[in-house]
Amino acid sequence: MHSLDIEALNQQIYHDSEFVEQLNAETAKVIVGQTKMIERLMLGLLTKGHILLEGLPGLAKTLAIKTLSSVIAADFQRIQFTPDLLPADIIGTMVYNQKTSKFAVHKGPIFANFILADEINRAPAKVQSALLEAMQERQVTIGGETFKLEEPFLVLATQNPIEQEGTYPLPEAQTDRFMLKVKVDYPSKEEEREIMRRNLNDDKFGEIKAIIKTEVILNARKSVQKVYMDEKIERYILDIVFATRYPKEFGLPNLEPLINYGGSPRASINLALASKALAFLRRRGYVIPEDVRNICHDVMRHRIGLTYEAEAENITQEDIVSQVLNRVEVP
Repeated sequence: MHSLDIEALNQQIYHDSEFVEQLNAETAKVIVGQTKMIERLMLGLLTKGHILLEGLPGLAKTLAIKTLSSVIAADFQRIQFTPDLLPADIIGTMVYNQKTSKFAVHKGPIFANFILADEINRAPAKVQSALLEAMQERQVTIGGETFKLEEPFLVLATQNPIEQEGTYPLPEAQTDRFMLKVKVDYPSKEEEREIMRRNLNDDKFGEIKAIIKTEVILNARKSVQKVYMDEKIERYILDIVFATRYPKEFGLPNLEPLINYGGSPRASINLALASKALAFLRRRGYVIPEDVRNICHDVMRHRIGLTYEAEAENITQEDIVSQVLNRVEVP
């Protein structure tokens, strides 16, 4: 691509991404810290991707998506997953109307822009698959009638890493449907002091305003597609994914006994998409290797299967991705 074209594209993307700073400023009125989590939620929105959040209770996972939906003037629904939940509780069902003697469609909470699937691993497989199908197809069938889900449509599923009793772990093949798996960490001491002070005051949070219309997000998605990605970056992404499948070919023979299976083609697609969206959020019209490295752990950590040997040696997916990034040559 010609340097003049890139300069023009850069200016266009800079203009199209103006709303990002407004959005960050507005969410900061409520959310202290957790900039990475907010950024990852935005990546999902800009790429039609869904996000699996793993973190301990009380780390503002629910508050983050609620705040984002308020800023974007979008519908928000929270579904608390429990062992007795049924697929109809999520997607909806046919209800008999006595007055008309006919069945009518009663839509479930899935018909919203932002869905918080709280503790997704608490519900049985049938319920999980109903949600995952809606995520993939972006439509729901109730009583033989098909309904399209409104855009933007973002599912944020959370799972608690500490309690495994009475849970139904998501199958590996199903977690692949999530674009990112984000690990939420504790805030810093300074951030936690600010959180504590805000919660001790009656007037603890700023007034959130709906400053962004959903059309802005839909237009931003088109701009993300225009972000320029060089062939060298494409090769870099493919090298990273292929190194998780054939580590020996990339000078990583020590990883071969540790990896059961590597990243699927969805890994390559999502790594490229997420890198473009990250460049957009950084208000740049082109992707740099740092974008790929920044997002790589979130895209790859749930797409690599570990062997018993890796688990016995306490080696995690993070360790494997870090080794691959250190080994694969940066363009």
